Amino acid sequence: MKGEYYKTKESVEEYIQMAKDVNGKALIDQLITHLQPTSSVLEIGSGPGTDWEILSATYQVTGSDFSEEFIQRLAKKFPNGTFLHLDASTLLTTQKFDAIYSNKVLHHLTDEELQHSIHRQFDLLNDKGIICHSFWKGEETEHFKGLLVNCHTKESLNKFFGQQFELIFLEEYSEFEEKDSLLLIGMKK
Repeated sequence: MKGEYYKTKESVEEYIQMAKDVNGKALIDQLITHLQPTSSVLEIGSGPGTDWEILSATYQVTGSDFSEEFIQRLAKKFPNGTFLHLDASTLLTTQKFDAIYSNKVLHHLTDEELQHSIHRQFDLLNDKGIICHSFWKGEETEHFKGLLVNCHTKESLNKFFGQQFELIFLEEYSEFEEKDSLLLIGMKK
């Protein structure tokens, strides 16, 4: 995962302000219907920790981010939390998890990087492990503040995830505009 945006103190502060009223509670509520309480969860791209905090009320969560600046802030804000410095495409850790969660993170990956990430997620999950990821819906690829935004359709997500995961939920939802997003929940085959 490339890009400089989340690496500076200024850009991280800008992002925190931009996303201050956004959280994944509705996504996590969907996840809860498929994942037992106290399960171990890896969150990819914890950012300011908004979803990490919601997830932590129910699960044993390990947060992660590619940004060292975010990792430092997370460790300070949640001193009892566990946070890893991870690239979403390579996920270089030996830990195993019952679930992997991300909220609008994997769209920063190229198709090739996403494929690699999916293989790594499969390897990091325990048997019958669950994935829960949200994406921007569409067919376009654009850049925002130097970061790739690779939108997806139900068909493209089915193609990427369908070989290794049984897709148990793949639906549109609205974040900023009507049906602008997709939520995918799958189980390791």
